[in-house]
Amino acid sequence: MDLLNTLVDKGLRRELPTREEALAVLATSDDDVLDVVAAAGKVRRHWFGRRVKLNYLVNLKSGLCPEDCSYCSQRLGSSTGILKYSWLKPDEASKAAAAGLAGGAKRVCLVASGRGPTDRDVDRVAGTIKAIKEQNEGVEVCACLGLLSDGQAERLREAGADAYNHNLNTSEGTYGDITTTHTYADRVDTVNKAHAAGLSACSGLIAGMGETDEDLVDVVFSLRELDPDSVPVNFLIPVEGTPLAKEWNLTPQRCLRILAMVRFVCPDVEVRIAGGREVHLRTMQPLALHLANSIFLGDYLTTEGQAGQADLEMIADAGFVIEGADEVTLPQHRSEVAAGGCGSHAEAGCGSGCGGHDGADLCGTAAAAANEPRTDLVAVRRRGAGTDLAPNA
Repeated sequence: MDLLNTLVDKGLRRELPTREEALAVLATSDDDVLDVVAAAGKVRRHWFGRRVKLNYLVNLKSGLCPEDCSYCSQRLGSSTGILKYSWLKPDEASKAAAAGLAGGAKRVCLVASGRGPTDRDVDRVAGTIKAIKEQNEGVEVCACLGLLSDGQAERLREAGADAYNHNLNTSEGTYGDITTTHTYADRVDTVNKAHAAGLSACSGLIAGMGETDEDLVDVVFSLRELDPDSVPVNFLIPVEGTPLAKEWNLTPQRCLRILAMVRFVCPDVEVRIAGGREVHLRTMQPLALHLANSIFLGDYLTTEGQAGQADLEMIADAGFVIEGADEVTLPQHRSEVAAGGCGSHAEAGCGSGCGGHDGADLCGTAAAAANEPRTDLVAVRRRGAGTDLAPNA
């Protein structure tokens, strides 16, 4: 396919595809999905080999958010029945992080619901970062606390944070349909603040909220322009009790095409499969490893993920290896820039911070089942941070 050959060549040169080419990837048929995966996989392996970076989420403060993000189970007035608790103490957060690190995670992502942190909140998180780093040499810490005020990114960097996550989530043109309590420009401003403070910027998107192909291309092109070091790709988890609970728009093939498009547009960036992979990719998760070089291990913020051991087995069975703590994630040309201070979350939904089959030849009840929303795969998190139960990492 000439399109895929062109995109591979551009990806190896870090050349931006045209919008038409990106849209064409999303428009490919299910019959061609393996060809699309194989092509994007060449770009992924060129820049990242067969390494898979593991990341682990710690939900420092769950629920109680004043923002109205439609995708989020922690939103204002949520009736989702999720865990709700205020700030974890540094030792509690460090203990939660230890479970993921023991499972092979290289980066810990500290997330708190809310519009943005107060200066006191930044002090709290600084103490947590210090506790985690004192007990785990070489660990990367990413903070995801919402919209940043002037000076807060610098204080997080001084406290030892390596990265800051703040997702764009969707296109600028449709952002107001998803959230009304803050703007798309607010999000861009926070990513820029992280960059300016020398933090490695992490910003991604949520797919499956009813957006068009054009919306997806818009947000990914905007991310390319912002130039984060990592791009998390969330697939909407339609949690009952949220405005988007009925938005079951994704198939495994659609998810693979989206990941491939992101890889072609952001060839040398850490592309992370974030929230919703178990719900929407399901048994095709191993194929997604040929597109993304990073995943979250274990549970998400408010919903359960695949068991950590199952993640490790999936990675090994697919022929990939876990990235070690002593290995540099980014290609040399990007890691050198990030080290100079120019510088990645998960479930679709953490407040202002931080997650039809088109051609398969199925028959009878199997076809019907494939087209039905898999509500049975969405489980509210009841273990790990904020509970007395062990996490599943």
